[in-house]
Amino acid sequence: MIKKSNTQRRNGLWLTAGLVAVLISPSVGFAASTVTGTITFAGKAPNLRPLAMDADPACAKKHSGPVPAEMLVMGSGNAMANIIVWVSKGLPAAKTYPAPKTPVTLDQNGCVYVPHAMGIMVGQPYRILNSDGVLHNIHTLPKVNASFNRAMPANLKETSTQFDKAEAIFQVKCDVHPWMSAYIGVFTHPFFSVTGTDGKFTIANLDAGTYEITAWHERLGIQAASVTVSGSDTKTQDFKFSTPTK
Repeated sequence: MIKKSNTQRRNGLWLTAGLVAVLISPSVGFAASTVTGTITFAGKAPNLRPLAMDADPACAKKHSGPVPAEMLVMGSGNAMANIIVWVSKGLPAAKTYPAPKTPVTLDQNGCVYVPHAMGIMVGQPYRILNSDGVLHNIHTLPKVNASFNRAMPANLKETSTQFDKAEAIFQVKCDVHPWMSAYIGVFTHPFFSVTGTDGKFTIANLDAGTYEITAWHERLGIQAASVTVSGSDTKTQDFKFSTPTK
């Protein structure tokens, strides 16, 4: 057996300690922090009229009763759905994030867009389905990206596009059925989330730092909050929306 000198043993310990420090140090760029929260509506929710589908009997027949308006969808405890939440400031300017190859899918099903609100990355495929078997139209209304406007007759089950520039939330509509509306945000990073009827969002894999988190609703505007996370934090940031005072 070859015996190590004291100097060799010390060097080995220092090397091991250095490797451990690299593995756990937030300064080396390991992203482990999370921001989560719940979005709720303050006060009594307004009674919204259901969607009026009578103009197209083929759409009306797809439902056994009134179809609720999608402008304000809430779950238990006034939790709000369809809120888009994203990191709006604080990400390193020089860092880039590759777009996923998996598409974001928008379906025309029951003569409504599913989902009603969504996020996508620049360059990520945007897959559009027509599950209804009736004439639809997909018409995006961006201000920065090129608009996409295409009729989807009953026999056209799928089409696709993508967005080449980051852009704040814009509307998607159907020119055939005016009640059909959806919203999409285009981001250069993956740090965004959309709430379901539980009102919850999660933005994960953040590096240590201070970030501005923005929450958007189609009629109630936006709210923003500053959140600081360290190497392995899970921070909670809730938002509460209310009807604007006249």
